[in-house]
Amino acid sequence: MKPVPVNTPIFSHREKELLDQCIDTGWISSEGPFIKEFEEKFSGYIGRKFGVACANGSGALDIAVAALKLKEGDEVIIPAFTIISPAFSVIRAGAKPVLVDSDPITWNMDVNQVESKITSRTKAIIAVHIYGLPVDMDPLLDLCRKHNLFLIEDAAEMHGQTYKNKKCGSFGDISIFSFYPNKHITTGEGGMVVTDNEELAQRSRKLRNLSFEPDKPRYVHYEFGWNYRMTNMQAALGLAQLEYIEQHITRKREIGKLYNSELKNISGIQLPKEITDYAENIYWVYGIVLKESRIKNAAQIMKMLSEKKIGTRSFFYPMHLQPVFVKMGLFKDEKYPVAENLAENGFYIPSGLGITNDQIKEVSQTLMRILG
Repeated sequence: MKPVPVNTPIFSHREKELLDQCIDTGWISSEGPFIKEFEEKFSGYIGRKFGVACANGSGALDIAVAALKLKEGDEVIIPAFTIISPAFSVIRAGAKPVLVDSDPITWNMDVNQVESKITSRTKAIIAVHIYGLPVDMDPLLDLCRKHNLFLIEDAAEMHGQTYKNKKCGSFGDISIFSFYPNKHITTGEGGMVVTDNEELAQRSRKLRNLSFEPDKPRYVHYEFGWNYRMTNMQAALGLAQLEYIEQHITRKREIGKLYNSELKNISGIQLPKEITDYAENIYWVYGIVLKESRIKNAAQIMKMLSEKKIGTRSFFYPMHLQPVFVKMGLFKDEKYPVAENLAENGFYIPSGLGITNDQIKEVSQTLMRILG
């Protein structure tokens, strides 16, 4: 059996065409014309007024949090089950992350637990859409209005996904995306901040560029910033990929549904939920959660799949168990059982845009044999 990577991106002739333009014109840095075009077209696709392209999704989170001018002592509610980036961004800003456990069906933050975590120090909520289904946004929007909170929407994994027929990334006061190679649109590395607030957009542009002041002498700085600029070559890739986003979404859903069909009769595993009353799964990745009754654990199964040349990746590790935060004394004695179960028993199998139907069937049959 040939190796089946956990992710294989796909490209068309358009990427090469636009990259050749970058090379032929010499516009390869962050000064090139494709950056503005990518910002405008991508933010327009999401339904936002402004887009600020940057180096990666984690950088976009740093910028989004800093743009809101959070200060020491402020609290920001985030999911316990997510990549570590939102917690890093909150802590770097001097604020305190406050955790919420996951919904066991959608794997997103349990919105019913959020209000109990709001205090007089709470200033924002970061809603992270996980793996394929969006967070249930209406209850969070109601809480933000009720308690006068900012909403930061982490739509890194949700290119083209909708919540009640409105694009993910269009809900936050400020929202972010990632363009890592496993995303529906990739620029290799890369990210974007999107918003309808012109002041936040201007502040985000400044923060990504070492906080140069547009109306002050160059190299004179009044606050901290980052070099989080995107290159013209990355933007060229993004523009080409954006042309095919609807086809990419269709293919992702085909991949998910084929896996559902192949794996539906296996007992002892939880497959991704296909549809809720507010969204159809976009299957950014195809995740599986072992039920507690299984004899083999996720690490064992991943190892056995690796021996068959099938790539896998573990689920996110809960924030309250992260060694870096334990050493800092954060989240002491806190328990988030759903997040812990997802981390211990969850993993995802190959589902990149470049996977073939035959490979999906091979992966499914191998997994079925391993699971008995």
